[in-house]
Amino acid sequence: MDYLQYLNEPQKEAVLHTDGPSMIIAGAGSGKTRVLTYRIAHLIQKGVDPFNILSLTFTNKAAREMRHRIEKVVGADAKNLWMGTFHSVFARILRSEGSKIGYNSNFTIYDTDDSKTLIKQILKELFLDDKIYKPSTVLNRISGAKNRLISPQEYLNNPTIQSDDASSMRPELGKIYQAYQSRCFKAGAMDFDDLLFNTNVLFRDHPDALNKYQDKFKYVMVDEFQDTNLSQYLITKRLAARNQNICVVGDDAQSIYAFRGADIQNILNFEKDYPDLKIFKLEQNYRSTQTIVNAANSVISKNKAQLRKNVWTENEEGNLVEVLKAGTDNEEGTLVATAIFEDKMHQHLKNSDFAILYRTNSQSRAMEEALRRRNIPYKVIGGISFYQRKEIKDLLSYFKYAINQNDEQALRRIINYPKRGIGDSTVTKLMGFAEEQGASLWDVITHANSFMAGRTVAALELFVEQMRAFISIAESKDAYEAAMDIAKASGVMKDLYEDKTVEGLARFENVQELLNAIKEFVDNPDSPDKSLASFLQDVALLTDADAEKDMDHDKVQMMSIHQAKGLEFKNVYIVGLEEDLFPSQMMLSTRADLEEERRLFYVALTRAEKKLTLTFAETRYRFGRLKTCEPSRFLGELDPKFLNISRKTAPVEKPKVVVAPKVKQYASPVGSKPKVNYVPSPDFKPSDTSLLEAGMKVEHPKFGFGIVKALDIKGTDRKAIIEFTDGEKTLILSFAKLKIHSSK
Repeated sequence: MDYLQYLNEPQKEAVLHTDGPSMIIAGAGSGKTRVLTYRIAHLIQKGVDPFNILSLTFTNKAAREMRHRIEKVVGADAKNLWMGTFHSVFARILRSEGSKIGYNSNFTIYDTDDSKTLIKQILKELFLDDKIYKPSTVLNRISGAKNRLISPQEYLNNPTIQSDDASSMRPELGKIYQAYQSRCFKAGAMDFDDLLFNTNVLFRDHPDALNKYQDKFKYVMVDEFQDTNLSQYLITKRLAARNQNICVVGDDAQSIYAFRGADIQNILNFEKDYPDLKIFKLEQNYRSTQTIVNAANSVISKNKAQLRKNVWTENEEGNLVEVLKAGTDNEEGTLVATAIFEDKMHQHLKNSDFAILYRTNSQSRAMEEALRRRNIPYKVIGGISFYQRKEIKDLLSYFKYAINQNDEQALRRIINYPKRGIGDSTVTKLMGFAEEQGASLWDVITHANSFMAGRTVAALELFVEQMRAFISIAESKDAYEAAMDIAKASGVMKDLYEDKTVEGLARFENVQELLNAIKEFVDNPDSPDKSLASFLQDVALLTDADAEKDMDHDKVQMMSIHQAKGLEFKNVYIVGLEEDLFPSQMMLSTRADLEEERRLFYVALTRAEKKLTLTFAETRYRFGRLKTCEPSRFLGELDPKFLNISRKTAPVEKPKVVVAPKVKQYASPVGSKPKVNYVPSPDFKPSDTSLLEAGMKVEHPKFGFGIVKALDIKGTDRKAIIEFTDGEKTLILSFAKLKIHSSK
């Protein structure tokens, strides 16, 4: 295959230049995936062993697609490439080399939920208020430290950090970080940040391991380089230090993940680390019309910190960018839904040709209601992840514990599920014995009769017998056979099957879907390791983009702009372009923050292929108050010659329920309107109420939308206090049918 004929001149130059440090600055829609693919194929055709090529991406999906494309050019050799996400590749290295830093090869990978659960336990043990030390805030602080390669000891010894924590009224953060890392290590577990942190430790403290992989990876390539953090950058720099054949690909104008630790300086200052760097600029956009490309350029040019480039296109000129002004956020939703409906009819488009993008997930409410009134099917990307559902985590915990008996979080989930007479007080006692003995919880449980007496010992002995059988199954069978045996023998399948409620049936179906996913994993020829441990690692390393399976269905896609990165749609609506919303009020204190918001706007603009519409409202309910809004400064930064600004009146709608939170100071004292019967969403399906948390948005088939104010979980009947449009109601959750629409 003569792949070079499919490249323009700058793309071809980037593909053919294989030796020495290079940076490919790839503008939006400029074909960077094609360049990366053909560059790797070209290396292999030149005679480079695929085992000596390391290609790092940010999603498993991107890695799979690239591997399949390379296979079409070079054949089965592509299977031998070291290609994957930073986390998956470094997890693979740590499985092999982890013993050097004290970890077994079967270490567990904690997801965010596991980490938060552990932090909650530590807060309880340290008698700290979880309202001051919110688990998500604590985890973000720990994550930030790890991404800057600050260990717990360095954290505690750093006076600046300690001063910052004291001024934020959280002086014990360092102590929590230390306890968290200690517990993770004892449990033989790493979180996502540990996979990077520990790889740095491995290469720093063990030159033999670094030499081994420097010798192995003669060519190192990094995609989406603008999204790397310090930890990722130092690892790749170390790996490429011997051969200097490092190629990074990215676009500083699309660096939008500072809140996750990404450092735009990595790409802006790359030339300083490699003075003989060869730079290639991919500036031809193949995605969008000339008008969209030019409008996006006019905005991003306002950023001072950037690598200058001139993105252009030979595509058609296209229509002007539509700017719609609405009176309210509900009217904004109606305008968008009407425009989608009309374009579908007139241009014979599919629902999936449209995307609605917003700065915050809470903006989806008005859009959802308007689309439902038009009977336009839609999909909100970014809801509760399949792998975060309780029944899925319960069964996965059985699998994890069969692999790693030090995993305390997994043990806590399964030791009394299904119920076997081992209560929380017993677990607390066992943990106390383990602490006293300096032993693992598993060691204590396997010798329970040395510490306890009575019926509980018999229950523990049965549990140990069962787990030993599961350990043997996990070692001797493939992932699907092991998963089926454990799911049945544990009693989880029976417990879920016997629950004939709507929620119970949904949970049972979810577990069946998990088993289907494991069967798919085992049957996949690209999965060389069919073990249960390998499947668990794949699941643990899923990114949001990898987990999303519904993208191909014919539905309007709705998502935050961060989630839209890397995607493209024929017609894009960017809604809520108002000051303090976009740019966010939280991102106006420094030039760096504002420039990141501008890059986020640029990413949103460049998702559109044919038609781009921007909308804003003059008033909007925010935090329970009706707020007068100013148009976003970003609208003023767009060159007006590319815009068509209009004020359209929303079509008259039938009476509808107003779902903005009820605010008493705006309520009319007289003349209330007749009550309207609420009509639930066409796709209304009750959710698992065990997942309910305060702050969540829910839908009730009779009362409509509401916000969960509090949960009362005392006694046999769990209750939720929910603020609906027509007032606050207390619902017993065993009877209530609630659909969860968003996390808090």
